Amino acid sequence: MRNFVVFFLILLGVFIIDQNIKNLFVEGYYRAGECIDLELHYNKGVAFSMFASLGPYLKWIQSALIVLILYIIFKEGYLSRYAIPAGLLVGGALGNVYDRFIHEGVVDYVAWHCGFNFPVFNFADVAIDIAFVIIVVMIYFFPEKTEEK
Repeated sequence: MRNFVVFFLILLGVFIIDQNIKNLFVEGYYRAGECIDLELHYNKGVAFSMFASLGPYLKWIQSALIVLILYIIFKEGYLSRYAIPAGLLVGGALGNVYDRFIHEGVVDYVAWHCGFNFPVFNFADVAIDIAFVIIVVMIYFFPEKTEEK
């Protein structure tokens, strides 16, 4: 139960923080800097605008993927080990798919242009990336101990 509470609170926290930040930009917040601009962009695709050609189907595909991820997390018992990264991952994913239903695209706002132009991203993207790094580090550097028979 404790792992579920940790998972849910992180998921909820990521979603709420993400949507509040995005709301600032939807309402017109803008800040230009030497290396980073904070400005509103709508991403109709996924990473690097891939799959934008899927149009309105993309939000349904992503919704189905979130349901599948949740099913796997609970069926395989991953919360016992991965409650924190799972909360980050699902919270970020829900934040971005919510945007697709409300804004017809993901609200992105961090535009890096220091030496090169990096794709525009948001808080949810960072949460997803951090979740991925945590999971990889846990798998490769802190593997689960298996009982030998």
